[in-house]
Amino acid sequence: MKNRWFTPLLVITTCGSAAAHFFLTNEPIRFAVASLSLLLWAALLGKATEAVAHYAGERLGGFLNATFGNAAELIIAIFLVKKGLFDMVKASLTGSIIGNLLLVLGLSLFFGGLKYKTQSFNTMLAGHNASLMLLAVIVLFVPAAFHGGLDQQEVRTVSLVISGLLILGYLLWLVFSMITHKKELGEEPAGTKEADANFIPPTVDEPAWSRGVSILLLVVSTFFIALQSEWMVGSIESVAHALGWSELFVGAFLIAIIGNAAEHSAAIFLAMKNRMGAAVEIAVGSSLQISLFVAPTLVFISLLFGRPMDLTFTPYELAAIAVSAFIASSISRDGSTNWFEGVLLLIVYAILGTVFYLV
Repeated sequence: MKNRWFTPLLVITTCGSAAAHFFLTNEPIRFAVASLSLLLWAALLGKATEAVAHYAGERLGGFLNATFGNAAELIIAIFLVKKGLFDMVKASLTGSIIGNLLLVLGLSLFFGGLKYKTQSFNTMLAGHNASLMLLAVIVLFVPAAFHGGLDQQEVRTVSLVISGLLILGYLLWLVFSMITHKKELGEEPAGTKEADANFIPPTVDEPAWSRGVSILLLVVSTFFIALQSEWMVGSIESVAHALGWSELFVGAFLIAIIGNAAEHSAAIFLAMKNRMGAAVEIAVGSSLQISLFVAPTLVFISLLFGRPMDLTFTPYELAAIAVSAFIASSISRDGSTNWFEGVLLLIVYAILGTVFYLV
């Protein structure tokens, strides 16, 4: 990172978080310091994945950014599953999905649109993303819709079957998008850039680090994110109780915003460099990865702890995911964006945040 203050602050907050965890009993302070350290490590993770994206290309780079960006959320969720906090796990998954579709994508469209009047990306990719978002909504809706007619064991069995199929579908999507149809889903929106006399090429900066250093920073950042996540989760229940916040709000917004820090920074910076294809790949791709891979993976991981988790989400969570997927799909399907569309996404996010806080 080029900022002179970043590295010293990262070291100070990490040491402070360790000191608070081992020597303090005040849970709010421990939570606050661990969260700040987690945010800084997530920012470093985002910068490192942006450097890797330079070497790997926009599609693979966006996928790596979404994957390592989701590492924080996955690690936090694993510790929550270990403690049996399934409601908070599902709320955090919901918050991650709507946060990426509304907050991350909305900020990317807004700030990118302020600099460039119109930004474009591959329309075929946009169409497939919209279909996958619809699949995620349908799959998450099914267990809740049939919950009343099944006993608890049958619900868990259905969740395991659905989880296996989702993971298979996501892996096949990676094969489709990264191998068999890589060219068709590439960085160039076919038939648009060449014909647009006003087209402004994306800004491509030299990465801050070499390929090897970038990969090393990915690994180191992921390790410290895991560490800070464990410490943060240890304090989250008492903090939520002290503030009078529900598990739904804490999981869907507080944890999701902290966990999404890597995507926030990287997607916005890429959009401001007119690399909207990579920004959309990070925001939408991250939501798809959460719903089609991370959520079902947690169902299998829960079996290792002897605490089986199902995929039955609350009506509030399902409504939020469906609304987010609908408007994000509507806005991005044409492969063209502007700043006002970003505002629309942010308005919906603010509305959902208000409702979740009051529920």
